[in-house]
This record gives sequence, structure tokens and C-alpha cells, in this order.
Amino acid sequence: MRTRLIALAALTLSMAACSDGGSTPGTAASGGASAGGIKSGLKVAFLPKQVNNPYFDTSDNKGGKVAVGEFKGQYSETGPSEASPSAQVSYINTLSQQGTNVIVVSANDKDAICGALNEARQAGAKVVTYDSDTKPSCRDLFVNQATAEGIAKSQIKLISDAVGPAGGKIAILSATANATNQNAWIAMMKTELAKPENSKLSLVATVYGDDDDQKSFQEAQGLLAKYPDLKGIIAPTTVGVAAAARYLSGSTYKGKVQLTGLGTPNQMRNYVKDGTCKAFALWNPADLGYLAAYAGAALASGVIKGQEGDKFTAGKLGEFTVRSGGEVLLGDPFTFNAANIDQFNF
Repeated sequence: MRTRLIALAALTLSMAACSDGGSTPGTAASGGASAGGIKSGLKVAFLPKQVNNPYFDTSDNKGGKVAVGEFKGQYSETGPSEASPSAQVSYINTLSQQGTNVIVVSANDKDAICGALNEARQAGAKVVTYDSDTKPSCRDLFVNQATAEGIAKSQIKLISDAVGPAGGKIAILSATANATNQNAWIAMMKTELAKPENSKLSLVATVYGDDDDQKSFQEAQGLLAKYPDLKGIIAPTTVGVAAAARYLSGSTYKGKVQLTGLGTPNQMRNYVKDGTCKAFALWNPADLGYLAAYAGAALASGVIKGQEGDKFTAGKLGEFTVRSGGEVLLGDPFTFNAANIDQFNF
């Protein structure tokens, strides 16, 4: 599994080189000839769980847009302002009507958008899910940031290290209750917690902030009201971990209740430096969007069919192989802490 540290360290340069992303279609500005047999002029649309989310701003506009520019395609980003199960359906229908070649979507629900996606595929679009999957029958490829097992192990280790050997009660602050990726990670976290080495950690609650900042803040507050002896919170969602950090940093629980999760350095930098959060993890979201764009373009160009063993080149990230179930794996999560967080800017 390839190491992401070099790509992460290079992100500052890649972000400086690209313009701010937007929600309207347009031809990406980067030059360079299309490589690896990818057709130029492909219409590639990103449909995140919700727009104006810092995580997806990075994955789409700082990753996907750069990739689409490299193979001389037309990039756009569109989507709902709230992450609800059916909110993405109308956007999929519109993209299909516009003759979009590649739809790259992070599903709010594994079932709710399947009908619309299959209609888009019948109309000629290639569908790549990223970050959060649908049922496999509803898409052509799934670009996964890391394995559920890898993310779960990382999260449990981080909270265990933060809480210390005495252990104690912990809780999970998730995104939406139907998010495929969140549920897979939580299931694997429970498997990790059942292991003897984690026996001193006790999961007492899982709550959902719906990837909404204020609701996530309130859910964190509610956890401490219900469990004043809580020792730690895991928030495997960029919105949730930042909201929980904001609550803890201004409360009497700061330094007493440990926090980890999946976040971006720019969101979490101040909270790491003030001691609210010792360490958290994430893959490079820009790399995730970049890889998803290349995967979709390879499909739309006939370079791959989405079958196990297919190989394609994703620009600066190198060669990738399609795994069982039509999955393309980005790599392992990376841990951010006070010693390294200032090296990153996203």
C-alpha cells in the first residue's frame, strides 16, 4: 500500500498552483496533453454529500479539478447544501440530461440514489463513487480512501493512546445514520474494541451530527451532559470532529475528555496546539478527488472497464489496480499531531 506522506507534503505546492474551485461548470485551466489514453473534452461532474463542506471543497476543487485540467476535460461541482439521503437525486438527473460523461458522487445513502444513477448510466454516463459508496450495482467504480479496517484500527489506536492505559468510557460522533462509509468504519471499530488489548475502553454511545456543524456541536454537548465521566470521543467526520473540538475547547472538559477523528489540518490546527486534540487522522482529500477524476476518465475513455485487475495511471499518483468489487484504494490514513501539523495546508 503506497505511503501518502510525500503526496501530503506536496499538497501546499499543488494548492498554490490551482485556482479556487467553484460550483459552476467550466473547462479546467491546467495545460498538458492527455496521457494514458484518456480522451480530452470529457465532462466530469463532482457531486459531494454537500457543497460548502471544507472536506469536499478540498477533494473536489483542489483535487478533482486539477486532474480534469490535466487531461483537458470540463470540470463542474454541484450538489445539495444539506446532507440528506435523497437530496442528491435531482442533481444526478440534471447531470444526466446535460450529457455528463463522468459523475463522481459521494453517497449520502447507499440506496436512495441508485435509481437515478442507473438511469444516468443507461444514458451513457460513467459513475464513480468516492468517500462513501452506493450498492455496487449502482456504480462502475468506488474510489475508497482506505480500508474500513485500516481506518478503524487508526481511530481506536488514537483514542486509546490519548485516553491512556486506564481506559474508560468513549463515544462516537458520526455523520449521517445512513452514510455507508461511516457505518462500515463504526462496525470495524466495534470489532477492534472487542479485542483484548482494547478491553479497558467501553463504547457507551453513537450519535449523529448529520455533517451539520451546529447539530454536531449540540450532539457533543449532549454526550457530556449524559456521560459526564466520558473519557473520549471519536468523530470520524471532518464536520463532526471540528464541531466537537470547538465545544470541548470552550468547556470545563478540555484536557479531560480526549478527542480524535478524521479532520483536516486547517480545521484542527488550533485545537491541536491548545491541547483539545492530541492527534487525528485523514487521508489527503485532494488526492482522493484527483484519483476519482482519473478513474472516471479512464472508464469513459475505454482504458478500463472497471473489472478486477484493470490497471490505469492517475497522473502524479501513479498506477492503480481495480480490486474486487470494483474498488480502487487510495492508501492508508495519515496521523496529524503537534509535531507535524504545520507542514500541511488544507
